[in-house]
Amino acid sequence: MIKQIAIFASGKGSNTQAIINHFFNQKAINVQLIICNRKGAGVFDIAKQENVKAIHISKDDFNNEAKVLDVLQSVDYIILAGFLLKIPSYLIDQFENKIINVHPALLPNYGGKGMYGMHVHEAVFNAKEQETGITIHLVDAIYDNGAHIAQFTINVEGVNSPEEIAQKIHQLEHQHFPKVIEDYILKQN
Repeated sequence: MIKQIAIFASGKGSNTQAIINHFFNQKAINVQLIICNRKGAGVFDIAKQENVKAIHISKDDFNNEAKVLDVLQSVDYIILAGFLLKIPSYLIDQFENKIINVHPALLPNYGGKGMYGMHVHEAVFNAKEQETGITIHLVDAIYDNGAHIAQFTINVEGVNSPEEIAQKIHQLEHQHFPKVIEDYILKQN
């Protein structure tokens, strides 16, 4: 039976595009739905281009448990790809060990509330780290706390800006995140 995934995104959608590309014409896993909390985000353009259903659910709408669970009734896994809202406890309960996130640092370093996107890259840059990376992990009730599925590292010694770190991290995410999602889901079934 094909496993259905929903991608939650808040921005441009580069990780969403990488995930869709990876699962295109794949027989075991299908990208069924994209949910975005920001109207007009670039991920809606990707959804339209790739013919994937996309729904706007505002921060307030996430408080409506029945509505959100109804939208997700045929979804097996949730993938967070640059999603900036905290996942409500009812979703964590309903999708226990089935919500996967990618964090742009080597957790437990540079994780927690407020540590996302450029905030992370600026912190890594300012700390003059020689190495950083990504952590792909399960989502629980605490920011960036869930069990790690995989980590991948890159050398950032001598980089000139947080933006340069961000570019390296995006490449790492696009290279590894879709395959780790696939391996995790297939191992669970």
